Amino acid sequence: MLATRQKILRRFWYPVMPEAALQAARPVPFRLLGRDLVLWRGKDGAPAALTDRCPHRGAKLSTGFLDEAVPEGPALACGYHGWAFGADGRCVKVPQAHDPLRGMKGGARAHHAAARYGWIWVCLEDPLQPIPEIPEAADPAFRRIDEFHEAWAVSGLRIMENSFDTAHFSYVHAATFGIPEDPKPAPSTIEHTEWGFVMRSEAPVSNRGISKQLVRSDSDRTVRIIEGRWFLPFFRASRIDYPSGLTHILCTGATPIDDAHSMICQWVFRNDSEADSPAAKVIEFDRAVTMEDRTVLETTTFDVPLEMGAELHMPADKPGIEMRRRLATLLAEHGEREARLPAEE
Repeated sequence: MLATRQKILRRFWYPVMPEAALQAARPVPFRLLGRDLVLWRGKDGAPAALTDRCPHRGAKLSTGFLDEAVPEGPALACGYHGWAFGADGRCVKVPQAHDPLRGMKGGARAHHAAARYGWIWVCLEDPLQPIPEIPEAADPAFRRIDEFHEAWAVSGLRIMENSFDTAHFSYVHAATFGIPEDPKPAPSTIEHTEWGFVMRSEAPVSNRGISKQLVRSDSDRTVRIIEGRWFLPFFRASRIDYPSGLTHILCTGATPIDDAHSMICQWVFRNDSEADSPAAKVIEFDRAVTMEDRTVLETTTFDVPLEMGAELHMPADKPGIEMRRRLATLLAEHGEREARLPAEE
């Protein structure tokens, strides 16, 4: 499935960067589903997103500046001729005109932008679903730790399948939490939801190094009680409960830059404190795990087929199979066919 060619995927929210990365003083470019966007902060610091192209002479708006000298400002001004555009895309200022602030009816193309969980989210067209709901975010017992956002050469569906795949633990994560001598994956169940599914599983894992401090257990092994929530199309919030009472929720958005690249946005919620587990140590461990994933995932093909017969499967692939089924159904419900690369001869 080529994400950039599936129109319905433009109607979902995607995290693109931490709020701290979108400063009030300058616009920031971003590429989403093959489209060049510019993000900036408008009135009262609210995030805004426009297509990164001035409708006047086609210059990139991301090379422009914020113009405070407009009503309801600031507005995003093009660096070529100073034309300024509001968060709704309307042209609100033409400096060369007799009445500069009269603007004009036309403008740049606007997109939906919002801030939630400390991250900037963008939806290209009218949203089909709201931003994923993470109930622990409103629980004062939990703190949020922003871990990283970076581009990987992998498709969003590959990332999501991997996030719910317990069969790769013993191999890919042998150095962090996998048990190489016991490659049998933990069984799982799936509960279907309107927005995706919830996968539940109990997976034995190794507990070594800094992991013992982070999960509050001196044992060489522990159990991950997993409630993995998958949100169509490429977001997950996987809740991991440990016997020690620790809860660690991995939130990962595989935001599609284009068909072959994703911006991986990851943060966690934990029911402990900085004194219990320093954020730097939490990030260090999770980064070690994700880099193990990245090494393998960037070798995979990006045109992931939704058709069941196009790749081989095993019982542990049930979550990934369900993702493909739900995406195929989504396309069919909206009159789309799966876009694929030409078949190799």
